Amino acid sequence: MTSLGSIDDIENSGVAMAGIEDVARAAGVSTATVSRALNGNPHVSEPTRKRVADAAAALGYVVSSNASSLASGRTKNIGAVVPHLNRWFFSSVIEGAERALLRRGYDLTLYNLSGSGDERRTVFENHLLRKRVDAVIAVSLELTEAEVGRLIALGKPLVGVGGPLPGVRTLTIDDRAVAKLATDHLIALGHRRIAHIGGDKEFDLDFHIPTNRRMGYQQALDEAGIPLQPALFQTADFTIAGGYRAAKQLLGAPRDRPTAIFAASDEMAIGSILAARDLGLSVPRDISIAGVDDHELADFFQLTTVAQFPDRQGELAVEVLMQALEPAPTPDALPEHDASATIPVPYQLVVRNSTSRPLDTA
Repeated sequence: MTSLGSIDDIENSGVAMAGIEDVARAAGVSTATVSRALNGNPHVSEPTRKRVADAAAALGYVVSSNASSLASGRTKNIGAVVPHLNRWFFSSVIEGAERALLRRGYDLTLYNLSGSGDERRTVFENHLLRKRVDAVIAVSLELTEAEVGRLIALGKPLVGVGGPLPGVRTLTIDDRAVAKLATDHLIALGHRRIAHIGGDKEFDLDFHIPTNRRMGYQQALDEAGIPLQPALFQTADFTIAGGYRAAKQLLGAPRDRPTAIFAASDEMAIGSILAARDLGLSVPRDISIAGVDDHELADFFQLTTVAQFPDRQGELAVEVLMQALEPAPTPDALPEHDASATIPVPYQLVVRNSTSRPLDTA
């Protein structure tokens, strides 16, 4: 095969069916570096990556995914399992993970487990166990020991998002602290009759998020010396419609009406805002409302909320997996954790115009 010494030589030579060796010679690097650069490996400097990309483009060289998989034993594909696809939090985590994977030259295969138990069994006993994915991201799913064991036994790295998993590195938000922060904000404004809209039993199955957020709400009331009133609690399904129905129940009786609502999700909080408006109430003059998430609609509704940055959680999940799949050290790598570490994720109170001091103290 003809030896090529520069990009100009390549462009003028008319050589067809170039191989990785030609790209390596033209770029002045090893074939291994060519492979890493063209497959999105982050451990390649930007000048080297550009030099390799220019040489490959001039040669008309395209990486063969089949050949790359055979050589590395990997598919460059990550599996993600989610309990629902039509929820903003889950889709935001997946969007963040997909962006991070694309930057590294990986594909993402999504498994939506909202159907029957048979579907979940098929995914964990068949699809994920074949050589279809290199690693797995589990979003808000409480995996069984058997499911975790099968993946680990086959050498497939696993990271969880949303709650602790025994033996698995997991990105987790402190749901009690998040709920307490939102409720403390309402208490600091002077509210003492604070209602709570939490998840129903369906949403308490994995990691008990509704229960933990209700406990954070109760802790804030207890520390402030405010008696807990069961009549000020309503369940919903983490949707706008569910929040609307629950808020109608809480706000429908003027005599016992709360002055504030803490909803366990922004969608339920937005439903509460709409219910208040339909009842002729002004937000925040007549009722203050706070949520959790910083949903894409939160700013539109001027909703006070606790942001939990789900897209960043997806990106961090990929960084954790890359430590196992591509362990070469980098200056910006995450600190090492043991295999079962719970990695806390950030959250932040975002105050907007849906909360204010109650009328009787303003």
